[in-house]
Amino acid sequence: MRPLRIFQLVLSERFRPSLAYMAEKQSRIGERFCFFFRCIIITSILISGCSHFNEGSRARSTFEEANALFSQGSYRASLNKYEQIIEKYPTTGDRVLFEMGIIHSYPKNEQKDYQKSLECFQKILKDYPGSGYRQDSEMMIFYINNVALKDKTITAQQSQIETLRQKVESKENEVITLQKKIEALEKKVFAYAIQGGSADKILIEKKERRLMLIAKGEVLKTYKIALGGNPVGPKERQGDNKTPEGTYVIDSRNKNSRHHLSLRISYPNERDKKRARELGVSPGGDIMIHGIKNGFSWVGDSHAEIDWTKGCIAVSDEEIEEIAKLAPNGTIVEIRP
Repeated sequence: MRPLRIFQLVLSERFRPSLAYMAEKQSRIGERFCFFFRCIIITSILISGCSHFNEGSRARSTFEEANALFSQGSYRASLNKYEQIIEKYPTTGDRVLFEMGIIHSYPKNEQKDYQKSLECFQKILKDYPGSGYRQDSEMMIFYINNVALKDKTITAQQSQIETLRQKVESKENEVITLQKKIEALEKKVFAYAIQGGSADKILIEKKERRLMLIAKGEVLKTYKIALGGNPVGPKERQGDNKTPEGTYVIDSRNKNSRHHLSLRISYPNERDKKRARELGVSPGGDIMIHGIKNGFSWVGDSHAEIDWTKGCIAVSDEEIEEIAKLAPNGTIVEIRP
């Protein structure tokens, strides 16, 4: 792999991502300048990078060995070979220093050393004033200083990101701890409410898919619910899959329900019956507040993600147990649109 190809690889592997990073921070003008600058570097290599290829045949084979080691990823071995070349063929010193500088700064070299790379290019400028690698070395010095600065910036930014990430994790842990405290407090309040008596009203808000247990005007607990498969509007007739709207009471309960436990509400009321008569239909009945269908309790809270009943109000099995304890027969049930 010749100096031209090595230098082009450096540009494609390292310099272009650096420019892309800069372009995110700079204006469109900055992007055009970086592109133009890159073109100048490549052009300079095309003009002068091949000027030392016609070396003596004895040095050429040794260069090929060093290049082969570089191509295989054996960067340390390649550097050692170049050190042998400069001792044996001192007239090729500028080319050797240039290629060593490339290896020391090569992005895929896990042991890259920008300082050693700079020393190689600076030595070319100092000791080989007429070298064809002089202009390329100047460009590489500029490039390495630029990359080293950006690497420091990136490292600092990564450190800041890690610090912020740790702070976020700490805050998340604090939130989780607070949530647990709130849940524990809610359980205590609910337990106290159960000991203090029963709810005097169940308020169901269909649009919000929400059921609230209320005692003396205070909400004891709120539950997510699922409704009938055709939830909009009041129930009018049997089989319309609508959940009623109006004021009712719990008039009975069924512990052997197909849905774990059911609290029957007093639908239809007189208003519902009148509407059905006017429509010439049966108003239907058996509207319940119930749990999940037997055998499917594992669904848990996720049941409320869709409206799946035939007009009833559904909660989880654990929730219907709580509601049943606090809402005796005769409890008012208000169902709002």
